[in-house]
Amino acid sequence: MAEMNPGQIQECEQKLPLPIGVSNYSLAASEYYYIDKTMMIKDFIDERPMVTLFTRPRRFGKTLNMDMLRTYFERSDKDTSVYFRDKKIWSCGQKYRDYQGRYPVIFLTFKDVKFDTWEETFAALRDIFAKEAQRHKELQSSEKCDGYSRKVYERLVNGSATEVELSSALLDLSAMLHSHYDVAPVIIIDEYDTPIQQGHSEDYYDKIIRFMRNLFSGGFKDNSHLSFGFLTGILRVAKESIFSGMNNLSINSVLDNKYSAYFGFTADEVREMAAYYGAADKYDEICQWYDGYLFGKTEIFNPWSVVSYFSNKCEPRPFWVSTGSNDVIGEVLAVADNEIYDRLTSLVNGETFTTFIDTDVIYPQIKSNPSTIYSFLLMTGYLKVLNTSLSFNGDFLCEVALPNREISLVYNKEILQRMENMIPQATAISIQEAAFSGDHKRLKSQLQMMLTQSVSFFDTVGENFYHGFMLGLCALMSGTFVTSNRESGDDRYDIQLKPIRKGLPGILIELKAGKNCSDEELKNMSEAALKQITDKKYDTEMKNAGIQTIYKYGVAFSGKNVEVAVE
Repeated sequence: MAEMNPGQIQECEQKLPLPIGVSNYSLAASEYYYIDKTMMIKDFIDERPMVTLFTRPRRFGKTLNMDMLRTYFERSDKDTSVYFRDKKIWSCGQKYRDYQGRYPVIFLTFKDVKFDTWEETFAALRDIFAKEAQRHKELQSSEKCDGYSRKVYERLVNGSATEVELSSALLDLSAMLHSHYDVAPVIIIDEYDTPIQQGHSEDYYDKIIRFMRNLFSGGFKDNSHLSFGFLTGILRVAKESIFSGMNNLSINSVLDNKYSAYFGFTADEVREMAAYYGAADKYDEICQWYDGYLFGKTEIFNPWSVVSYFSNKCEPRPFWVSTGSNDVIGEVLAVADNEIYDRLTSLVNGETFTTFIDTDVIYPQIKSNPSTIYSFLLMTGYLKVLNTSLSFNGDFLCEVALPNREISLVYNKEILQRMENMIPQATAISIQEAAFSGDHKRLKSQLQMMLTQSVSFFDTVGENFYHGFMLGLCALMSGTFVTSNRESGDDRYDIQLKPIRKGLPGILIELKAGKNCSDEELKNMSEAALKQITDKKYDTEMKNAGIQTIYKYGVAFSGKNVEVAVE
C-alpha cells in the first residue's frame, strides 16, 4: 500500500467543529476550535479592580469570556483546572494558578430578559435568581448562616421574593456565601443592560432602572462580602446613577486600550484560524467583510461573522444582521433630521466625518437628542473609529466610518430599509420588476410617483439624498447583495445589485443630480450617467463572477423629477 504524504495526512485529519453559538467555556475549550483568551485573566489579576464593566457590541464574545472567568475562579467539586492547563494563563506561573478554583461565584446572565411588561420582566429576573440560588443549595442547610438568612434564601429559591427582597438578592447571597466558605464570592452579571433596553422600548424604563440601581448598590457598592465583580453590556448606563458612588468601578469601552484584544478576533487569530480550516487564501476576503473594528488601538474582526463564514464554506454573508434587535436605531431614524440622514447616507458612500461620542449615552437621549445616534452606532458595532481625541468637556471627538462590507449591507437592510414605512409594498414590487426586466419607462414612472408622493421639496437637496433614497429602495429588493461606492473596473460605481442565485440579472445604477434642470438637461444627465458605467467598466466585478445579463441604469434627479436611461 502506498504511503500518504504529509499533506494527504493533514487533509484526512478531523478538524475541530466551529463554536457557533457556544458560550460554555469548558465545552468550547475542550471540544471546539477555541481562540485562547485566557490572558485576560492574567491582566485582571495584575490590576485587580474591585468591579469591572466591559461594554462591547452583541456577539463579540462577552458571554463566553464571562463563563471563562466563572470557570477559572469558581470553587467546584470537579477539577476545572483541566480546562486551563493547555492554555496561556497556566504558563504564567503559580501566582496566577493560585486563583483557580478559589472562590464561590454568583453568575447571572440577563441576555434573554426581553419582555413587553415590567411584570413579565420581574418574573423572569426572579426566576434567574431562583436558579442561581438553587445552584448554591449548600446554603439551604448551612450551619454558618443564621436562620433569617436561610429564610431569605428559601424565598429566593422558591421564587416568592418580593421586588424589595429581590433588589437585595446580590447582597444577601454574597453574605451567605461569604459566611459558608469564609471567602467572599465573585459576582458576574452578563448583558446587564438587555432588560434596560427592553424597558426603554416597552415603556417601563423607570421601573427597571430603579430596580437595577438598588440591585447593584447592594451587590457592588461597599459590599464587604465581595471579592470582585464583573459586568458586561452594550452601553454604560451611568447617567441614570445605576453605578452611583461606585468609585471602585473600572470601565472598559470600545475606546479603551485595556482588554482590547479579548473581545472579538485579532488579525493574527483570524490568519491562524483560516490556515487551520484550509482557507488561508481567503484572508483578504475575510478582511473586506468582517474586519475594520478598532477597540482601543487593536484591530478586531467580528467573531460571530468569521466563525459563520467558515461554517458557510467560506461564502460571505451578512451573518451579524440576524443576531439581535435594531429597534433603537429605528427609533433614532424616526426622529432624525435631514442633517443626520445626510450623514448616515454619506457613510454608505464610503465617506467619514468627525463627531462627538458620549460613552455614557443612555436610551432616553434618543428622543431628546437624536444626534446621539453616532454614539449608539459606535457602541453597538455599526461604526468604527478612525481617530480619537478628547474634547474640552471630556467627551471623545472621533472620526467615524463604516467598518466593513458586512456592516454596509446591514446598514442597507436594517437602517435604510426603514424607508419601507413610506414605500407601499406594491410599489416596491413594481420597482423591482421594472429594474430586473430592463423596463426603464416603468422604473421612471414608479420613481416619479415615489418622489411626488413621499418626498418634500426641502429634502431634495443633493445627490447624497438621492443616493440614500435609491439605496433604500434597493434594500427592499430580494435576491440580491446591495453594495455601494465600491471599486470595479476603473472607478467606484454608485450602486450594484449582485444576484444571489444563478440565472438572475445583475444591476448597476449610476446617479446624477442637479437643480432646476429642464427635461432635456435631465435626459442628458441620465445618458451621461449610463455612459459612465460603460466607460469606467463598472461591470467588471459581475462579469468576472460569471453573471451573463447585466442591466445598466443611468438615473438623473432634479427636485421631484427623474429620468432613467438603460442599456
